[in-house]
Amino acid sequence: MHLMQGIQPVHYRVLNGHAPSEIDGAVVEEAQACISVNGRELANFMCSPNQLALLAIGFLYNEGVIAGINDIAELHLSKNNCADVWLNHDFTPPERLIVTAGCGGGVTFEDFSQKYEPLPSLFTASHQQLATLMRDMHLGATLYQAARGIHTAALADESGIVLQVEDIGRHNCLDKLRGASLVHNIDTRDKILFTSGRISSEMINKARRLQTPIVCSRTSPTSLSVALAEAWNITIVAYLRQDRMRVYTHPERITS
Repeated sequence: MHLMQGIQPVHYRVLNGHAPSEIDGAVVEEAQACISVNGRELANFMCSPNQLALLAIGFLYNEGVIAGINDIAELHLSKNNCADVWLNHDFTPPERLIVTAGCGGGVTFEDFSQKYEPLPSLFTASHQQLATLMRDMHLGATLYQAARGIHTAALADESGIVLQVEDIGRHNCLDKLRGASLVHNIDTRDKILFTSGRISSEMINKARRLQTPIVCSRTSPTSLSVALAEAWNITIVAYLRQDRMRVYTHPERITS
């Protein structure tokens, strides 16, 4: 059985009231990974180990450790799923670590109470566009289609999906998106962010770093994410399924 990177073989028995069925299938890979900066471990968390370099780059950007890809002098991936990053400047790790509510036990050094300016964007999208793009993201989630049990996230514009990634952690997906955008020099401003997971405060915080004015999910937002999105001029569209959706903040961006 040939398996793509990011999933592992598994044997299971199906019980459904009839004769048991023995199945050779697959599950998504989960591993402990770490990020070290200038020889000092910065973060240790659970993730999907594929695209670990993108995850490390995006995490460091979202946490304010780097201002861009040019801040990185070297990046090495070890066999034990550690991304060793060497910067071209000194770095002092922050003392305060926040374990977030994200899948896989997300970590951040960011204080969500800090104030961002409202996002200056006149970008709009139709509800038909959002429904089509959400469907395209679902169909393009290759690991999910093969084994289920994994989140996906995508950046899109009027022409379609621009970037798409997958990880067991929904917050990891947004770090991977940021990493991919930096590596491929893709401007994330005035794009639509799609996620398969819950929109919580750390997700909106990462969306604000991406400067995406519209954030869409198949599931729910939290009270803090709604409050932050309202203050930061970000439109939250949740429960986006086929032609039905709920627009929680700044509905003027979504046209009929």
